[in-house]
Amino acid sequence: MISVAIDGPAGAGKSTLSRKLAEKFGFIYVDTGAMYRAVGLKFSRLGADTQLNCDIESILAETTVDIRFAEGEQRVFLDGQDVSDDIRTPEASMMASAVSAKPPVRAFLLDTQRKLAENNNCLMDGRDIGTVVLPNATVKIYLTATAEDRAMRRYKELIEKGQIVEFKDVFDDMVKRDYNDMHRDIAPLKQAEDAIVADTTGLEFEQSFALLTEIINKGIAVNENN
Repeated sequence: MISVAIDGPAGAGKSTLSRKLAEKFGFIYVDTGAMYRAVGLKFSRLGADTQLNCDIESILAETTVDIRFAEGEQRVFLDGQDVSDDIRTPEASMMASAVSAKPPVRAFLLDTQRKLAENNNCLMDGRDIGTVVLPNATVKIYLTATAEDRAMRRYKELIEKGQIVEFKDVFDDMVKRDYNDMHRDIAPLKQAEDAIVADTTGLEFEQSFALLTEIINKGIAVNENN
């Protein structure tokens, strides 16, 4: 099976690009960040804060996170409820960062992610796909952009969805999320040694899409020739 791992900081465009790239190559798309957001949403709904001073394992024992595909689109279900839209808020983003630092949560989701890659040609994005989840991925990409660029993209996305937010708040959340993701003890965000860096600062979507398409095509060709 062919697997493409795309890692990078929040707001780099991983989800949007990965979804379109998977469609182009005919792979299934696995948004691991959405899975962590769903778990974060569960804890948030139970009244937990980002310190997660609660019985994590007991809560996980009563939690289900499923990825289902409808007409080529990934939908995320938490305890049987479609939460695909609910998990795309700044609050859900911060909770995702908090829960992803907890070993029980990572173990809870890791098996599901690896089984998807074992049974399908897939494109998976997240923070530690190339370093932890799929260390033997066919192609590894580290997708990034400046914090300002990423915050502006996220800000525009939220505004288009009708949310009332300030750019400064989105930027501050982005910087805080970057720090938390890069300095957590368990599976911190970092570039895999054999990953190709794709910096999309200042690029339009189609330019970024073309850049990643080229990287994936070259990576698959090299794999086939080995």
